[in-house]
Amino acid sequence: MRLLAEEDGTISAFVAVLAVALVAVAGLAYDGGQIIRATADARDLASAAARAGTQQLAIDQVHAGRAWLDPSAAEHAASTYLTSIGTSGTVTVTETDVRVTVTVTQPMRLLPLPDRQITVTAIASTSSDILEAGP
Repeated sequence: MRLLAEEDGTISAFVAVLAVALVAVAGLAYDGGQIIRATADARDLASAAARAGTQQLAIDQVHAGRAWLDPSAAEHAASTYLTSIGTSGTVTVTETDVRVTVTVTQPMRLLPLPDRQITVTAIASTSSDILEAGP
């Protein structure tokens, strides 16, 4: 004789709902960590490209004792760095600044999002008090 015959399968339904919730939490933790890593990577890549551009000084001005940025060489160096690491981005150079924008696409592995990827954009800018504006 069974006293609780009408409650057959209630534990199975509870376990099924709990298992789905645990998979969702694991997916959020994993994919969320991947998004954070992609953001940090994009920021690091943009900073490295901006530093590569900022190192391009006008040699004739350096010999004259002035620290002037060579804008065309700076843009070329930053763009070349981005190309060499296989990343797309934009480079903007002024007389004293190099600004790099990098976009990284991170695929989602576990979360069931419609497009299954997240695009992360990072902007890095270098400016220096040492650099002087040219004529």
